[in-house]
Amino acid sequence: MSSPHARLVTLLSACVATMSMLTGCGLVSSSGTFHHTRLPGGEQPLDGAKLVVTSKSFTEGVLLGKITATYLAAAGAEVTDMTGAPGSASSRQAQLNGDADVLWEYTGTGWVNYHNETETISDPKELWKRVHDVEKRDHNLEWLPPANFNDTYAFGASTPNAERLNVKSLSDVAALPVPDRTFCVDDEFFSRSDGFIPMLQKYGIPYNDPDGVPAGNVTRMDAGVVYTATAKGAPCNFGMIYTTDGRVKNLNLVALDDDKKFFLPYSGTAVVRGAIIDQYPQIRTLLATISERLTDELMQDLNGRVDIDGEDPADVAYDWLRSEKLVE
Repeated sequence: MSSPHARLVTLLSACVATMSMLTGCGLVSSSGTFHHTRLPGGEQPLDGAKLVVTSKSFTEGVLLGKITATYLAAAGAEVTDMTGAPGSASSRQAQLNGDADVLWEYTGTGWVNYHNETETISDPKELWKRVHDVEKRDHNLEWLPPANFNDTYAFGASTPNAERLNVKSLSDVAALPVPDRTFCVDDEFFSRSDGFIPMLQKYGIPYNDPDGVPAGNVTRMDAGVVYTATAKGAPCNFGMIYTTDGRVKNLNLVALDDDKKFFLPYSGTAVVRGAIIDQYPQIRTLLATISERLTDELMQDLNGRVDIDGEDPADVAYDWLRSEKLVE
């Protein structure tokens, strides 16, 4: 899930349709490669394994792929790095075809984009279980337990505005005077059936209603501009953001709590082909070591190092693994 940090969850579904029309949905390598290193102590639990790690082409996907490729190679596997597959269709299709073994996905993407479900399941664990079960049944793909980050929609405010208006949640926003309920959104989110207008309805402040959110209180703009407009507090107090985008921290934005659980969770999850996980069950433990360390704040930091500071994803992945003393 963009192109704020190069992933809009919604853009992924468009890429599925687009990429399916391209030649073969072939994989391409991202620029550079992963760092070759080893586990502390030199253990090699994956000695002899040959694995293909792929990822989608947005920043967070590539980072997760580089972390995974680096770590599994450190554990002794012979890893082919095919991170950065264009769109979402090529990486997904490669895994379905058996051409790639490990891919990071999002539970919301699996539920909505891959299985066309419309039910909103707000509990992240329940959603993961539902996606896990249908993917195992239909494709023999193993969705490992999700990481501790959720790259989903949210509304943000500048820290000064959040403090001035005393808001921490979307219910707090709904309780503000009408003139303070000003929003910046992009056109796509504005028009989604699970987007802005239904969200306002959920929180009891209907769109184009003088007692809710008058049409004049909403500014539609390019998704990337929403972040800077929200940071400036003009023309809106609240802007649509993605929870793991590097600009959230860089621009000192506050992500407001979706306390009525309107937005679908997009928990990051490592997905492994069933045949591979059966052959190398130790992958579960290795990837759990990664997943349990990944949080929204950490992903903001890592994404920001690439998107804002211009660092190479392979270097960021390696530096993080070393900082966690997972490789040496």
